[in-house]
Amino acid sequence: MSSVDSRFVVEKSSISVLSPYDLRSKHDAAIANFGVPDYGGSMVGTLLYPQKASVGCSSFDGDKPFKSNSPRPTILLLDRGDCYFALKVWNGQQAGAAAVLVADTIDEPLITMDSPEESSDADGYIDKIGIPSALIDRSFAQALKDALKKGEDVVVKIDWTESMPHPDQRVEYELWTNSNDECGIRCDEQMNFIKNFKGHAQILEKGGYTQFTPHYITWYCPQAFILSNQCKSQCINHGSSASIVSNESNRSWVWWDYVSDFHIRCSMKKRRYSKECAEEVIKSLGLPVEKINKCMGDPEADTENEVLKTEQDLQIGHGSRGDVTILPTMVINNVQYRGRLERSAVLKAICAGFKETTDPPICLSADLETNECLDNNGGCWRDPKSNITACKMWMNVKKGLAANAMGVAVRIHGVDLSAAVREVNSTYWSMTPALKGTAPKSGASLP
Repeated sequence: MSSVDSRFVVEKSSISVLSPYDLRSKHDAAIANFGVPDYGGSMVGTLLYPQKASVGCSSFDGDKPFKSNSPRPTILLLDRGDCYFALKVWNGQQAGAAAVLVADTIDEPLITMDSPEESSDADGYIDKIGIPSALIDRSFAQALKDALKKGEDVVVKIDWTESMPHPDQRVEYELWTNSNDECGIRCDEQMNFIKNFKGHAQILEKGGYTQFTPHYITWYCPQAFILSNQCKSQCINHGSSASIVSNESNRSWVWWDYVSDFHIRCSMKKRRYSKECAEEVIKSLGLPVEKINKCMGDPEADTENEVLKTEQDLQIGHGSRGDVTILPTMVINNVQYRGRLERSAVLKAICAGFKETTDPPICLSADLETNECLDNNGGCWRDPKSNITACKMWMNVKKGLAANAMGVAVRIHGVDLSAAVREVNSTYWSMTPALKGTAPKSGASLP
């Protein structure tokens, strides 16, 4: 048995102070592992720090007291302490905030704010958090509070455009999960996600837009406990690990069907799990049972299982990616996804991983052409008579650029606009570096 030092990487967005002028600066913020980060986008808002109840552990008085009446949304600043991070953000959302920043109370490296593993109170609001949030360090937070205390109008920009690498026209992503459905809210969350995201995943994979790799989180049974009842019941190969995944079909999208069927027919929670049940699901999907069994090897053999060893090595962080320690974990372009494991939120993060103008059609669908910019991001220019907004116009430009990049003619009302789109494309990429990237990905508003 080998041992390694664990390495958890805090995934970050950036926060720029736009005003007051003497406070202009750029800082890191740790993206929370709940809510919906706007991967590929940004948000400009007015900062607000409540004079009372600054920890945000109770509901704020009034009907959405922090909802902005100006073009810029409210970004709420709260102090760390006294309750779960997620509860603070939930109370901020209920009070009308478009995003929440949590100020650390001690000088330390940034940490990832996570939702509670088990809490009867949290069950009611965790899945309802739909705004982004992040932790900022104590000294930066204090500078913001001092400016607000002086009566300054503090405007900040939260930027997620570089939080997700987007090097080329294919996105590589992994889902680290387990086969157990008895681990509480984490298992319920991952199973609901798999069922809801299956359609998107299979479209992306069959179209060659993504390379998906499923993994199961595994662990070594310490030598001293190999003969314990827990190790005997859960481990194979005399303590090597508790689970295995193999991909012998060369059709990675079938994994989503297998896991969905397995959950229904072989549920551990309903005491239906058995090797025979699992093999029946495999056969029903036309997968090679013999080949899979050969890959798995003999679970009773007193020898190291090579497939499991490879999985455990991959679980350890490498390069810019940290160890996989949170169940479940999504890794996109070698960066761990942070936020709610929910269909639209994950799809948006994956779409942010494509090189500009190479987004597949599913990333240009109405699913991602939302009004988040109208509700949360300061408002887009809008012409009520023609029902045209800057958000829709930008989405149409993106569709045109993507189609043009694939050599597809762009037609609107029967008119071929390919030449015009090529001109827009040429103009876009000839912009100065200062202007490049100001247009958001996937429906976020112009600043």
